[in-house]
Amino acid sequence: MPDLNFFVELALRFGLIAAGLFIVVGTVLSAIRTFVLPRSANTWLTRQVFGAFSQVFLLRAKKKASYAERDQIMAMFAPTALLALPVVWMICIDVGYTLLYRAAVDDWWEAFRLSGSSLMTLGVAAPPTPLTYMLSYSEAALGLIMVALLIGYLPTMYATFSRRELAVNLLEVRAGSPPSAVEMLVRVHRIHGIDKLHELWTEWEIWFAELEETHTSLAALVFFRSPTPEHSWVTAAGAVLDAAALMTSTLDVPRDAQRELCIRAGYLALRKIADFFRITYNHDPKPTDAISITRDEFEGAYDELRAAGLALKPDRDQCWRDFAGWRVNYDRVLLAIALLTLAPYAPWSSDRGLPDLRPGGVAVRGKTKTEKAAS
Repeated sequence: MPDLNFFVELALRFGLIAAGLFIVVGTVLSAIRTFVLPRSANTWLTRQVFGAFSQVFLLRAKKKASYAERDQIMAMFAPTALLALPVVWMICIDVGYTLLYRAAVDDWWEAFRLSGSSLMTLGVAAPPTPLTYMLSYSEAALGLIMVALLIGYLPTMYATFSRRELAVNLLEVRAGSPPSAVEMLVRVHRIHGIDKLHELWTEWEIWFAELEETHTSLAALVFFRSPTPEHSWVTAAGAVLDAAALMTSTLDVPRDAQRELCIRAGYLALRKIADFFRITYNHDPKPTDAISITRDEFEGAYDELRAAGLALKPDRDQCWRDFAGWRVNYDRVLLAIALLTLAPYAPWSSDRGLPDLRPGGVAVRGKTKTEKAAS
């Protein structure tokens, strides 16, 4: 009859098998959800890797006085974290298979040698049994797949990045640098007339739709910074949305359904990205809810547009209410994503902190980046 040691050893081997399978299967699923699954999937392992690298890079960036120095540091964050992902996956697979090999052999060092040799396809350790041969082949295949996943998806990511940045760069012609909604409307009015913006709203509706798809399924793209330090996809999105909201609410022009569709596509895209990063916001805000833009700021924009010769609606109070009713749909998520990505300065987006919405609809602005640096 088997003694107690036999059952202890049997339980240990089953425990090693269960733990090894849990680590290996979890790692493979993390890789599939990160690079293969064509939808938003926030995996624990990927989140931990990016979170750890984020803390390291933010710690270094906070020590720099100028934005240019901080931007230079943060530009390396996303590529470094992305390249570290396969390394972390390989380590996890190595650990998981070490546990599986240990269940088949009686020596930890031998199990580690077999796992490392198989994963890296080195062939320095020969599997002693048919079972370990099977484990060796499967581990070698997984190791190659992990590397192939990154290599295969890097061109896709950079192609998406290039398309995103092309629109951001083109916006500088109309909206200036940093991009401003008011500057955009004034320039377009001076160049060829405000009625010519219909095509731009169509282009940016498509841009927002692609942003929603790519920046949730390949979330690392959110942190890829523009080649030009003062450019950002976040501030560009904010300028376009604000320009559309100002034109709809304040300018005395015929209604354009495409402009309103662009706003809707924009705030839905930003909300999907915010959902991925677990940013809290009101999913069904009221038009009367507070926003981070103050009435004085809106009045300044109104006066600037009028001075530039644009036809404006005469009822300022109604214009403000209509603008706030559009802006409330994307106000919080825009500011949160600007903060998340350390976006460069741009009016009405990265120039303010998240609003502390108090009872009674009073919006208390946080410190701007300049104020934070000074303090």
